[in-house]
Amino acid sequence: QAHPVESGGDSVQSGGSLKISCVEPSHWFCMGWFRQGPGKEREGVATLNVDGVPAYAESVKDRFTISRDKDTLYLQLNDLKPEDSGTYYCVADNYLTTSRCKPGTDASKFDNWGQGTQVTVSS
Repeated sequence: QAHPVESGGDSVQSGGSLKISCVEPSHWFCMGWFRQGPGKEREGVATLNVDGVPAYAESVKDRFTISRDKDTLYLQLNDLKPEDSGTYYCVADNYLTTSRCKPGTDASKFDNWGQGTQVTVSS
């Protein structure tokens, strides 16, 4: 099974913006982004269910925007903070219902993961 391929990670200053991408040509019922910062556990950031409804972690709400265009999933990151630093992973799954396609769903429930793209925010 092919895995998502992320790109676009970079080093930016606090308050800056970045747009990361994930190419995944297969159809998935639930897609999203997780991240893992240094010394932190992996956490859900944003998800997009099969109906196109987004969901966000409280820590990124009003700053990040998830979207999809054909084969590519995007995450627009605005007003970045040092605590946003980490490896961002694109995830996909075909078994999560719309009610469970949420960033609060445990990472282990998502079947397909990309290799990650690094985002570093300096103060």
